[in-house]
Amino acid sequence: MDGFTSPGLALTRRPSPEMERGILTHVPRSSVDPVLAMRQHVIYQEALASAGWRVVEVDPAPGHPDSVFVEDTVVVCGDLAVLTRPGAEERRGEVEGVEASVRSLGLRVARVEAPGTLDGGDVLQVGETVYVGVGGRTNAEGADQLARLLKPFGREVKRVEFKAVLHLKSAVTALPDGSLIGLPDLVDATALPPIRRAPEEPGAHVLPLGGRDILVSAAAHATIHELTAEHWRVLPVDVSEFEKMEGCVTCLSVLVPDRDREGRGNGSGT
Repeated sequence: MDGFTSPGLALTRRPSPEMERGILTHVPRSSVDPVLAMRQHVIYQEALASAGWRVVEVDPAPGHPDSVFVEDTVVVCGDLAVLTRPGAEERRGEVEGVEASVRSLGLRVARVEAPGTLDGGDVLQVGETVYVGVGGRTNAEGADQLARLLKPFGREVKRVEFKAVLHLKSAVTALPDGSLIGLPDLVDATALPPIRRAPEEPGAHVLPLGGRDILVSAAAHATIHELTAEHWRVLPVDVSEFEKMEGCVTCLSVLVPDRDREGRGNGSGT
């Protein structure tokens, strides 16, 4: 397309054929179809590409059933990639392959060190504010380390407690205008701006893709109807196999905005 500039890169990682052996915390275990999961993942990547993102696949991580949830391994802010230290020890081996990918993109690299733990799914960037969920996979030390690393970017980190969900972004996410949508009963709402209540659980998870484009689970029928009526360009994707493993649309990618365009958008981040 003449004159079109990509919003940036989207890091993804193919689902493990052993994904159903992944860690579950708040939902009962059910059978996962690995063939369907792969098909859904390809369609998810195609949806990212349709919004202009250039999809970059991180190398597979054999022996790590949860590795498709690549968001948990790295937090990107500007030209810095903060490699996490996942709260589940079994997932820490996923970080190595992600480090190789972000270095190949020319990003500077820092890392969360012991005794800190940090999962990317607990990190919600909204403009200059970074909300970090603590009490689950992420601890206070991990949040404090992230705060120090992001301070040179003018970011303010605020801790948020939550309950009965795996990550902060399992309960609340941000629309492109910076407003929050989610399940306010599952978080300490006093630590956050007003939260628009999602009509159903999958509707708590939206992934802003730039402009008015947002990615939403196809299972969030009422949320899709509401957001479409408000003239958001909603891209529904079926992620049912990942939802069985406590995943959602946000945790299947890490968006790395083009640094020449960053800051000229709508103020929300991933």
